[in-house]
Amino acid sequence: MKRIVLAVVAAILVVTAGYFLYARFQPGGIPVYRASIVAALPHDGAAFTEGLFFQDGMLYEGTGEVGTSAIRQVKPETGQVLKEEQLPAPYFGEGIIAWKDRLYQVTWQDRTGFIYGLNDFAPRGTFAYSGEGWGLTHNGKSIIMSDGTPVLRFLDPETMAPVSTLRVTANGCPVEKLNELEWVDGEIYANIWQTNLIARIDPATGEVRGFLDVSALGPQARGQDDVANGIAYDAAGKRLFVTGKRWPQLYQVKAGERVSNSDEAARITTCAR
Repeated sequence: MKRIVLAVVAAILVVTAGYFLYARFQPGGIPVYRASIVAALPHDGAAFTEGLFFQDGMLYEGTGEVGTSAIRQVKPETGQVLKEEQLPAPYFGEGIIAWKDRLYQVTWQDRTGFIYGLNDFAPRGTFAYSGEGWGLTHNGKSIIMSDGTPVLRFLDPETMAPVSTLRVTANGCPVEKLNELEWVDGEIYANIWQTNLIARIDPATGEVRGFLDVSALGPQARGQDDVANGIAYDAAGKRLFVTGKRWPQLYQVKAGERVSNSDEAARITTCAR
């Protein structure tokens, strides 16, 4: 009888351990959906996109690289640049976001951000921060900033001083290289640099609720740096736009079919990257 009991206990332990490992390491635990194209629109194929948002019928885009960094107002239907302000060397432009009548822009490694008038792009000042600057968005209360780590910063939009932080995880694993950000219907969307994935992040817990796979978008033969980057959301029209660095198209997309096997999601959700 003792042997039978021990055998049953051992079997239960094996099954429990197997279930735990399956739940812990299967990327299917966090759903991955393929981006389905609603519309493909023109986009400047020379733009090294680092920041993107939609407001009042217009796209605003921040571009990077030293010597070619800029902020732009773009007509989404045609890709026409209506207004532009260059960011001089040695600055490398990164994420941008609007707050009231101002537009904020961070830079990569210079620990300096720039403030412009939203309507005329006239310089209005600068602000400082520690570490690197990658992406920006806002939730109506705070400006949210990424810096390439798994930790998002929440900033006071009037002073740009840090208020709180949020550690982002997927299946318990820290999600590094969070890049361009967008606030979409109560969630934070984030490009994950050097992947084809956009993470949907719970702003209360930092947990990734799902991934959007954009691997079918953009030039299929492209340079190592020409990765997916740039998310904009038209909240009134419920339209989601995505693009990438030096991509000749801006895409309006929606979540399509579920992806059954994503190597990129598997690496992220098993702490393998």
